[in-house]
Amino acid sequence: MLIKKSLLLTDNDVTPKQAFDNSRAIISASRRQFLAQSSTAMLAAGLAPSTLWAGHKIEDYGTSRFSIKEKPTPYEHVTTYNNFYEFGTGKGDPARRAHLLKTKPWSVTVEGEVAKPGIYDLEDILKRQQLEERIYRLRCVEAWSMVVPWIGFSLAELIKQMQPTSKAKYVEFTTLYDPEQMPGQKSRTLKWPYVEGLRMDEAMNPLTLMATGLYGEEMPNQNGAPLRLIVPWKYGFKSIKSIVKIRFTEQMPKTSWNESAKHEYGFYANVNPAVSHPRWSQRRERVIGARLFTPKRDTELFNGYGEQVAHLYKGMNLQHYF
Repeated sequence: MLIKKSLLLTDNDVTPKQAFDNSRAIISASRRQFLAQSSTAMLAAGLAPSTLWAGHKIEDYGTSRFSIKEKPTPYEHVTTYNNFYEFGTGKGDPARRAHLLKTKPWSVTVEGEVAKPGIYDLEDILKRQQLEERIYRLRCVEAWSMVVPWIGFSLAELIKQMQPTSKAKYVEFTTLYDPEQMPGQKSRTLKWPYVEGLRMDEAMNPLTLMATGLYGEEMPNQNGAPLRLIVPWKYGFKSIKSIVKIRFTEQMPKTSWNESAKHEYGFYANVNPAVSHPRWSQRRERVIGARLFTPKRDTELFNGYGEQVAHLYKGMNLQHYF
């Protein structure tokens, strides 16, 4: 039986709040301009501006050495063009429906091959993590990409504190299952609840992030509030959202997309332009928010993070382990 308890871990030093006033002012101005130009269209589509921009500022986070130097995708695109099948298969469905999700209080169950199983309050977890902003590129299997200033903490640090046993070879993540809050779960699009997984060395890589916000604010519901996974060298369906369970296993987890279509979605999901999806090429990608006739860009192996992660797959046939 799992017993609810506080996270009895060693406190990390908290990074002082950084000065992001200028960038936030630009973002706010951009939002105002966007809303002024598109309020009618948003209301016609069922989008409520008051729910789209309802995030609260996150304090006391620092910059990260892992950030890329590309210009972030505009906030409006990041928060209105989403894959979150729990709210529907359309890219605008999450922004229309995710206001139904209640994210506070929130707890995360930790179980499996680990010395400290239990049910942990998310607030307790966050108090013991060092939050930082990481500007990462996220790529979706449908050949589009965006660059987002995520706020979060290292998954590796959380794993160390949970003390996995020597049998823990994989980490499995599970999304909340509640069809009343997540109406997309009433469909048979996927087998619910949604499950994703990483090999332990992937989970422990310094790039792997547990995200709780973006653009200096708490994570909007449609983007995976209150806790989601970001693995920047993998396709977007590895970015599991609204996580309620983390399980350490000896065997490879059965992930949702791999169970749904094994010939289309492998376990590893590494961004690899040489491995085409059965229904489209992965060699090029379109940046969300780019001008209509902007040429697509070439897709980079491991999404451009090869220097940090290529060693994880040395000797593996990436055509077979896709």
